[in-house]
Amino acid sequence: SGARILETACGFCIGAGQAPPSGGVSVRTNNRNFEGRSGTKSAGIFLVSAETAAACALKGEMADPRDVAAELGIEYPDVKVPRKFLVDDSMVLPPAEDASKVEVRRGPNIGNPPENVPLPETIRGEVSLKVGDKITTDHIMPAGARLKYRSNIGKYAEFVFEGVDPAFSRRALENKAKGVHNVVVGGMSYGQGSSREHAAICPSHLGVRAVITKSFERIHSANLINFGIVPLLFASEADYDRIDQGDEIEIPEIREAIAKGSTVKARNVTKGFEFEARHTLTGRQIEIILAGGRLAYTKEKGAF
Repeated sequence: SGARILETACGFCIGAGQAPPSGGVSVRTNNRNFEGRSGTKSAGIFLVSAETAAACALKGEMADPRDVAAELGIEYPDVKVPRKFLVDDSMVLPPAEDASKVEVRRGPNIGNPPENVPLPETIRGEVSLKVGDKITTDHIMPAGARLKYRSNIGKYAEFVFEGVDPAFSRRALENKAKGVHNVVVGGMSYGQGSSREHAAICPSHLGVRAVITKSFERIHSANLINFGIVPLLFASEADYDRIDQGDEIEIPEIREAIAKGSTVKARNVTKGFEFEARHTLTGRQIEIILAGGRLAYTKEKGAF
């Protein structure tokens, strides 16, 4: 047993360092806990308060800090939060007076984010992946050892849904090369967990143009829009069970449908039935998705 005090950052919370041993147990004070998030899939991770973590470190086992305090004959500490905190901003540099003269130097592992073309009139694609409920952004975009590629979207995208279907990225890229749009179908609470914008950036790079689910987590839905992926909700959740991975999906006149209302008509070409989906986009989000994402929208508006 023992303890380590780490800086406030993604770090160990996202599996970027301090990964526990295989089959090990780690008591932590970070705020999220999904399968394999620590960097070790077989490890047992328990999220606790700072007091409980300290008590466990002292005892070498799960312990109640109140019991440990009584055992040691000390009063349970009364922590007083300071009225204000010192802020050291000496390392914050002011922006250059003429930004056009600033040279951006990128290392070999830093590339540009994907820049989508405008949303097509019709999405014609394949359900390149069907997943169940409560898919987290960690399922979509693994972190841990893979996180080192976060500035190299082409490389990082190779690992999209790696723990769910290792062949997904290859399949999606093959579709993209053939001009076939990729569609992902999901269940309830799709995109829960940390915001993880790469969970939208990398699928966008792979040619995913729509995600159809029973429900979305709000932040992930917004990220999808920002990178040109249309988040759609099944009008009837029963249609989820009628669609299989590999089915050909067509969403005709999607631009017009999104611009005019909240309902979109789609067709499962493989099984020969139509179904409805809906969107919850705001007026500005509609403009963004029609442009192909936030970057394309910004260029279109000339808002640099």
